[in-house]
Amino acid sequence: MNNWDVAIKVLAGLLKSGVTEFVVCGGARNAILLEVLSRLEAEGKVRVWSHFEERSAGFFALGRTVFTGKPCGVVVTSGTAVAELLPAVIEGYYQARPLVLVTADRPEAFRGSGAPQAVEQVGIFAEYASLDPHKWDGKGPLHLNVELEEELDSGDAGLPGMEVGDFSLNYGRPNVGGFAKWLREPTLRGLVVMIGDLEPDEQEEVYHFCEALAVPVLAEGGSGLREALQHLMIIDADDVLAKNPPSKVLRLGGVPSGRFWRDLEDLPKVGVWSICRNGMRGLGRDADVLQGSLARILPALGDVDEIGDMNELLVGAEGRGQRIEEMLEASPDSEAGWMRTLSVYAAIGSSVYLGNSLPIREWNRYAQWERPVHRVRANRGANGIDGQISSWLGSSAEEEDAWGIFGDLTALYDFAGLKMLDQVVGKGRVMVVINNGGGQIFSKIPRLEKMSDKAKEWMAAQAEVDFEGFAKAWGMNFIRVTRADEFDGIEESDVVTLIEVVIR
Repeated sequence: MNNWDVAIKVLAGLLKSGVTEFVVCGGARNAILLEVLSRLEAEGKVRVWSHFEERSAGFFALGRTVFTGKPCGVVVTSGTAVAELLPAVIEGYYQARPLVLVTADRPEAFRGSGAPQAVEQVGIFAEYASLDPHKWDGKGPLHLNVELEEELDSGDAGLPGMEVGDFSLNYGRPNVGGFAKWLREPTLRGLVVMIGDLEPDEQEEVYHFCEALAVPVLAEGGSGLREALQHLMIIDADDVLAKNPPSKVLRLGGVPSGRFWRDLEDLPKVGVWSICRNGMRGLGRDADVLQGSLARILPALGDVDEIGDMNELLVGAEGRGQRIEEMLEASPDSEAGWMRTLSVYAAIGSSVYLGNSLPIREWNRYAQWERPVHRVRANRGANGIDGQISSWLGSSAEEEDAWGIFGDLTALYDFAGLKMLDQVVGKGRVMVVINNGGGQIFSKIPRLEKMSDKAKEWMAAQAEVDFEGFAKAWGMNFIRVTRADEFDGIEESDVVTLIEVVIR
């Protein structure tokens, strides 16, 4: 079979499975795949995005799966280009996203030979990606390694009729019996619901479920319900729950970012049940888990009666909230104060992307409460800072007024991701970089307090960077601010605006 026929077979199979978006990074080995895709795009059967750097391309494709809920393929050449996809594949695995890796390769005879661009590509992603398209269920990445000869010429070969199929996730019929029994069992210290990242179609069901239960809730920004459920929210939840842990915790959606979720590792008497798309318990200890869509599982429970009183977990919550407000008012130029200020403006936009751990935690605690923000996105699968700009651009590519808030090291990690600015909607798009001189999240971790000053310096990876050069390099408007009273919003623009917030 010649290269043209191989490329047709691979891409026809993907189209039939409902894969109609691709991000391509060009190379000599995968040129024939790009040629077929260009003809498919001309026929209106696929949408193709172009990048030059594989790591960022993988995360952009991941962002597309978040936005569309459907597969997105990323097509790369052979050799170390394939290895660059590993971070996005890991993130896709833990988010249970249908990320498809199409990697060109030299023929099998070259494996182990040491010949140029001949690395061991088959199985390179280990358990993080399926290798069998016939058994792939779409609940994680798929890897297709395509062996190609040296020749490219397709001659006058045309495209055969290539059928475009549908893609849908099938979690099967949810078995909610055990969960329903656990939910209704009486407890001494009550139930707390912790809500992580949710899919858009899950938000309404989760909202009504929590209203019906009427128990204390921790709803993170990524749930899209933080503001809507504030009347049930525990303010300063990590501190409150550490002192007064409940008998049971129900986690809905992604793994929570707060400290108390990790504290559960050392609280074996607290029963934990998770309902999530990846079917993973999110803890090292024993816990129950139900895999599937909350939009299907919660209605299967039927009517849920109010099972909780608001007890001592919510007593005094108003006072704790008032203390936070007083702190923000007294320190508007602190990082927490800036998050409150930024959240007021970002909430008016179409979506908000939080680019690493510290902005996520600060948004959850300090962001405004008055305006509901239903589309707050973040990469919480493996909790790293790889590819955050690319994930933001991929997940908001078609949205005007999309905001992304990143730490300075996070922005430096994915400088190449900005290449996609010329392919996404730029109108009203705002990229915020919080320049605090390095990885300040590590200063918040109690177990690191006893480290030496030099070791702490290494942990922070301090970097003095002028982000105006970023803006100039990629044609963005640029604003630098150090005081909250200097910032009164931005003018609407068709060009992306980069705001550098310098924390003194």
